[in-house]
Amino acid sequence: MLRKGIALAALGLALIAAPAAQAATGHAVMKHVSWSFDGPFGKYDTAQLQRGYKIYREVCSACHSMELVSFRNLGEKGGPFYDPKYPNPNDNPYVKALAKDIQVPDIDSETGDVVQRPAVPADRFPKPYPNAAAAAAGNGGAIPPDLSVIAKGRTGGPDYIYSLLTGYKAPPAGLTVNPGQNYNVSMPGDVSGQWTGDHHKVPPGGFLAMPPQLADGKVTYDDGTPSTVDQQAKDVAAFLMWAAEPKMMARKQFGFGAMIYLALFTALLYFSYRRVWRNVAH
Repeated sequence: MLRKGIALAALGLALIAAPAAQAATGHAVMKHVSWSFDGPFGKYDTAQLQRGYKIYREVCSACHSMELVSFRNLGEKGGPFYDPKYPNPNDNPYVKALAKDIQVPDIDSETGDVVQRPAVPADRFPKPYPNAAAAAAGNGGAIPPDLSVIAKGRTGGPDYIYSLLTGYKAPPAGLTVNPGQNYNVSMPGDVSGQWTGDHHKVPPGGFLAMPPQLADGKVTYDDGTPSTVDQQAKDVAAFLMWAAEPKMMARKQFGFGAMIYLALFTALLYFSYRRVWRNVAH
């Protein structure tokens, strides 16, 4: 009985101490955005996807690849540059123009040499670095992650991306930031090892190698939308969500149709049951 009492007391102390220990390690700040594609009837905002693509192309693509995305995907139904006049996205003139502005590596069929040529809709987005070693060398030893499905691969999805891009803050007094690191309140991590302040008040967030990438007016939007850091972060987060789940709208439409079918089938089944068994005692 004595041993059992000691064990229960130890468990109680552990449970009491758990919140304090959790508070000491800090947390990441997650901001929540009301996205146009939220909910069962939500859908992508085409104009926002177009702005998001521009942010990716002019800012993010310098370091981050999107190996699973082809230019023709931009012109598919639900994509940022879909045009119903061109059901085959390879024929979409706007997609062709976007691809043509980008140089991609190819092999000269006569000499076998590596050459650069204008991209076509069938090409995938080019990589900014030829290999992982080059990517690490160009970013202080950190390899920038591929962004093709990052919106589905990170807890919080587009909220996480938006929070991270807008989460850079000046480190509070007492927090040491090592060379090559950047403090971000929305980066999951534990900064307690570099915190000299009150251990009960560890700052939220963590460190990452990527410095702030967005700035007011850094990209000029063609539709006249004010190009603030907040707007840029929302737009590129929405674009990356589309890249990770380009068939989301079709999936929702199919699901809605399936629910209507099941409702009608249930009603038909119920009335059939009532008719077949109406004269049978229960």
